[in-house]
Amino acid sequence: MDQNIIIPLFGMLTGIIIPLAVFFWQYKESKDKNKTIIEISKHLDDSSKLEELLSIFDERKKQPIDYRRNGIITIFVGIGLYLLGYYAFGNILKGVGALVGLIGIGTMIAGYLYPKTGKELTDAVEKYEKK
Repeated sequence: MDQNIIIPLFGMLTGIIIPLAVFFWQYKESKDKNKTIIEISKHLDDSSKLEELLSIFDERKKQPIDYRRNGIITIFVGIGLYLLGYYAFGNILKGVGALVGLIGIGTMIAGYLYPKTGKELTDAVEKYEKK
């Protein structure tokens, strides 16, 4: 093979191989977890214990999204992209960094406008009811 085609070929293959590897890894992980749940449930007599077990294995987040935290993270990613564009890649990446930073600022403002926890929601309702 020509030396000039090897690097672009590996670059294109990487874009295919990485997502396939992630999907395979997630499939294997969930398959083993499901087998474990089935095996444990065979030995349980009480259905409430089974529901408790399923709630332990449930990976969904129970808490609402923290927009303030995500906003701060996005702001710093934007700053990093901007600085990378400033020092290495030029105006395009500076523009992308500024855009990402502004999205982070908007996300953080949304976090302050919309309460994130049940306690904050309760406090906001009580404050409104006092008026």
